[in-house]
Amino acid sequence: MKSLLLLLALLAFSPARAQSAGPAAVVQAAPDPAKPVQTVEASCGQCRLGLPGKSCDLAVRFDGKAYFVDGTTIDAHGDAHAKDGFCQAIRKAEVQGQVVNNRFVASYFRLLPEPAAVK
Repeated sequence: MKSLLLLLALLAFSPARAQSAGPAAVVQAAPDPAKPVQTVEASCGQCRLGLPGKSCDLAVRFDGKAYFVDGTTIDAHGDAHAKDGFCQAIRKAEVQGQVVNNRFVASYFRLLPEPAAVK
């Protein structure tokens, strides 16, 4: 009986049960050298880029159009509500990916450091 309970507990808390809200895109640690890297604006889609919604979600803007991002999250890049966070500032990022169903599916995403303040 104890073995059965242990097995059920392990299955209930298994990472394989986690569900994703978007496509199963995985952001790579390094860009694919065969694909172009583009520099885009990155920020909170709702707070800074004018996208509809009720919560804070990562978005990018390029060619004058903003897209929500799949493959990484707003919280994966620090506190969104900090002084330099995505809900407070529009930052630059290097990305690879493609637009699918009006969303940017990232295969690579790297937030660029903010430029040093001029004294």
